[in-house]
Amino acid sequence: MAVSIELGKALDKAYENSTLDEVLAAPPSALAGLTEKHEELLAGMGIKTIRDLGSNKFFATAGVLVALAGKVG
Repeated sequence: MAVSIELGKALDKAYENSTLDEVLAAPPSALAGLTEKHEELLAGMGIKTIRDLGSNKFFATAGVLVALAGKVG
């Protein structure tokens, strides 16, 4: 099944037409709003790609907690 999602506003212009695999292999600065300075800081945590960022246990846990907060109450 083919799935399509619009990520244009979430990505740097250079990556807007990239495949999912290309985006996941891209540096964090491929995300709109992140810069090379952010890349340097994240690299200090072993995060060099968007895949690394998304699978980092601390960021993943924080994302789950935020999602759960919207469902509580």
